[in-house]
Amino acid sequence: MSAPASAQPPARPSAAGGPWPRPPSALPAARLGEPPEGARVTAAGLVILRQRPGTAKGVIFVTLEDETGVVNVIVWRKIYEAFRRAVISGRLLRVTGRLQRAHSVTHVIAEVVEDISPMLDLLLAEQGRQDDPAFAPPTDVG
Repeated sequence: MSAPASAQPPARPSAAGGPWPRPPSALPAARLGEPPEGARVTAAGLVILRQRPGTAKGVIFVTLEDETGVVNVIVWRKIYEAFRRAVISGRLLRVTGRLQRAHSVTHVIAEVVEDISPMLDLLLAEQGRQDDPAFAPPTDVG
């Protein structure tokens, strides 16, 4: 016996045509296991974590999340310097790089990092939230 519809959690948007706007040429996280090791791929998602351990010699680890899962990104110092603003302040990133697999974990070694945060406005518009005050940008206090 299944739970009543009202008791079920809201459905996550599907990777194939759900309400999430798919960044152009981006492979969903759930499909990153398909290309071979070393393949050049593009993935996109919301930034859920940035780490810059002191012992990592300038490497930044970024975790992105899309509607299908998470993408682990490694940003080497040289790439960070070239795409600093996107790496530091982007809320929604599209990353192009090479796949690396080690110990059953897949990483994208970043070559290009793009801040596509303006696409978040499309997500709000698709879900009819652009006029909802709860999603309004913060007002300056002063």
